[in-house]
Amino acid sequence: MMAREQHLVLDPGTLDDDGGQSLPRAADGRSARLYAGLRRRKRWLLPLLVVVLLAQMAAVMVTTAVQQTPTIDEPVYVATATVYLREHSLDYNPEHPPLGKLVIAAGIALADPHFDTSYKGDQGQLGRHLLYESGNDPWRLMFWARLPVILLTLLFGLVVFAFARELVGPARGLVALALYAFSPDVVAHGSLATLDVPQAGFLLTSVWLLWRARRRPRLYLPLAGAALGAAVATKMSALPAVPVLMLLAVVSVWSARRPADRDARRRALALGVAGAAVVALVALAVVWASYLVVDPQLRFTSTEPVPVIHGLRGRLVDLLPFPRAFLDGMLIQFGLEDYPWQGFLFGHLYTGSHWYYLPVALMVKTPLGMIALWAAGAVAVVAVRRLRPAAPYLLVPTAVLLAAAMDGSRDFGTRYAIFVPMFLAVAAACVPALRSWWRWAPLSTGLLVAFVAVSSLRTFPYYLPYSNEAFGGPSKTYLRLHDSNVDWGQDLGRLADRLRERYPGERIWLVYKGSGVPSYYGIESSDPRKVGVREVHGLLVVSDTAIDKARGKLAELIDSSRPIDQVGHSITIYRR
Repeated sequence: MMAREQHLVLDPGTLDDDGGQSLPRAADGRSARLYAGLRRRKRWLLPLLVVVLLAQMAAVMVTTAVQQTPTIDEPVYVATATVYLREHSLDYNPEHPPLGKLVIAAGIALADPHFDTSYKGDQGQLGRHLLYESGNDPWRLMFWARLPVILLTLLFGLVVFAFARELVGPARGLVALALYAFSPDVVAHGSLATLDVPQAGFLLTSVWLLWRARRRPRLYLPLAGAALGAAVATKMSALPAVPVLMLLAVVSVWSARRPADRDARRRALALGVAGAAVVALVALAVVWASYLVVDPQLRFTSTEPVPVIHGLRGRLVDLLPFPRAFLDGMLIQFGLEDYPWQGFLFGHLYTGSHWYYLPVALMVKTPLGMIALWAAGAVAVVAVRRLRPAAPYLLVPTAVLLAAAMDGSRDFGTRYAIFVPMFLAVAAACVPALRSWWRWAPLSTGLLVAFVAVSSLRTFPYYLPYSNEAFGGPSKTYLRLHDSNVDWGQDLGRLADRLRERYPGERIWLVYKGSGVPSYYGIESSDPRKVGVREVHGLLVVSDTAIDKARGKLAELIDSSRPIDQVGHSITIYRR
């Protein structure tokens, strides 16, 4: 029995649809026909369920994408992608490598926006100019910019399913796909022209390919290196994963060789080190290629100030074998890390960062059933012997990346840990394997997945401000978190519709946090912070992040006003 269980992990392609339990052999002709019918039904039922889950995810992401105005970061990425297409210049947004923006550029190429090559300004100004001052339709342009990220997010769903299928079989692979497809964070950020989901998805793909390299290292190690390079070429925050994945490459080669004596172990270790080097070299080549695709001559003059970073970090940057634009981008990132940002957590506004911010934010913004399945899945891959080889692949990268993100200085949102719902969805699919310890594990898994689906669908189409039932749902998220957790400027269009429908002709005083231009959407307003408190009469409209950070005059205005409406769970309307 133990030998068969080990085989299920190392040769997952032989699993039956129930995760390893074979149907009984037919004893007569009637049983044989029944068995054949069940097999045929399972063959089409599984692909159908995969399609249904991904179609649901696609529908809610597309709906979300067409209803939301540009978030704070999106105009920068969209403008930079347009510069890549029209001018082949690396000068804008060097703090992030090009690949994620090249993905966005695929949609922009189809939209074919008008672009003023003579305009000079920083990356934020360039984004607003492209969307609102160049004769383009921002709704149409943003949809096409978001569409490639949506498609990529769906493809990563197939990676989640394939990874879990190889661990515990096709039926349980659906558990992982369902958790991924109903994750509010994945849906929210997979619907935007941003870089967080592409980076995390490429990392998961690389780990999955390293897992497959346990059987065919020559094929899968280079592919894993390409996926790792794609992650690094999307966001520099993927760099802490590089040494971890190189170690996993050694583990995969060692497992493929299964050395029995000392000489064989030495050869296997040498081959593992060589395999890790292949992964690193291919990843490096992908990073270079992403820059060369934009500009084969690698000309670069940053439009953003590049700080001078002293000490170990500065010396480390000089040693890395990346293009100059990448290295200057790292310096900019280090400069951003040194900035005293403001954070907000459970009503407390603070300067700097709290190491526990991301775990707490994940507890707020993750469905309760998903949290339970993550925890049980982590236990399963460690406790169940046949699943134990997968533990380093699923849990170690997640832990290292989360620790690196927790050490950052920007407490802005769970998007910095978007890899957690991806990796742990795969681990959660292993929970039914605990049935030898707990007979109700499969049934409990199904019930918790259903609870997750209901919680996720209830927040439609407001996925960005989602929080679970224990913390009051999306309407209460702003009381505990801020910024991209709840209010990233996405509801300016909805605000314009609400004011037009319910409050026509009223005086509007607006404090909006975002990259959109209110006047473009027909919102004629004044800034209440520029006049005396007694002069502010009518409607006071405030982004919820501004409420969280309110001090001085704005705090006095809010305290002396009556809340009457809320838009998208991210903007509050007060009556004065």
